[in-house]
Amino acid sequence: GPSAAAAKLESSKSFTKVICDAANAPTAGYGHFTDAPSAKAYIAEKGAPIVVKADGLAAGKGVIVAMTQDEALAAIDDMFSGEFGEAGAEVVIEEFMEGEEASFFVLCDGQNILPIGTAQDHKRVGEGDTGPNTGGMGAYSPAPVLNDEIAQKSLDEIVLPTVAEMTKRGTPYQGVLYVGLMIKDGQPRLVEYNVRFGDPECQALMMRLGAQALDAMLACADGTLDQMQINWADDHAVTVVMAANGYPAAYEKGSVIDGLDGLPETSNAMCFHAGTTLADGKITATGGRVLSVTARGATLKDAVDTAYGMVDQINWPEGFYRRDIGWRALK
Repeated sequence: GPSAAAAKLESSKSFTKVICDAANAPTAGYGHFTDAPSAKAYIAEKGAPIVVKADGLAAGKGVIVAMTQDEALAAIDDMFSGEFGEAGAEVVIEEFMEGEEASFFVLCDGQNILPIGTAQDHKRVGEGDTGPNTGGMGAYSPAPVLNDEIAQKSLDEIVLPTVAEMTKRGTPYQGVLYVGLMIKDGQPRLVEYNVRFGDPECQALMMRLGAQALDAMLACADGTLDQMQINWADDHAVTVVMAANGYPAAYEKGSVIDGLDGLPETSNAMCFHAGTTLADGKITATGGRVLSVTARGATLKDAVDTAYGMVDQINWPEGFYRRDIGWRALK
């Protein structure tokens, strides 16, 4: 993992924008504000749609994609009133980027870079990508929109210049780098960096990587990524998140989940627990996003069918899930 100084690529959105400017990496136009009146004036000048982000870490929920000016102004009020704690003491307001979003994962040992896969997350709570943003309702890998040509362009124009700029500043980047991209007309632009694997993209990615994930991470830690190569199977993986009713708003904890004992646990199918505990011999829900049901297949449809087949075996009336994970690629 990165040093605290290098981890600012995730912990401060304004820092990332400064790095992108210095590295000439394509990203959204933006403004950085420490008070509500200035932020609101910027929104009035730019209009909507527009994106309002808490500058710091807000558990994946500090980003408001405002389709109207009123929504954007309300987001400013929420952030400066303390809804996101210290994370919202400063805000970054960005141009709304159109296109298709995808995630690109690389390992960096401070000098060398190793791409380890692509995925597409489903951040909105509702089917057809509707409703409020969440921490992620499902994902699949690979992401067809992030083809080899666009992946190379992302490395050349965004990732490598960023890593070079971090090294130049005396804070070399080492660890997992999650590169969130918006892709339109073959051109990738940076949405955000995370300094860790994304959830739930990680589950789909790990199923496809298998044991070589460990080898790659050891090489990353040892500074020998230039000697490492990832061998990808020509397959697909999908993760379906099961969440507590009410999420991403208020939800109840403590409901019992049945049907988990009969699920497969193989290199092709697995149910990852996120927000569960064992109470009185029963698995109970303790979080918002509770289970990540994950499967591999020769095609994306095969993986989707297997994952939803597993979901159908789970008896949890107090939970819900999206039924359209992978819909963009399947379409």
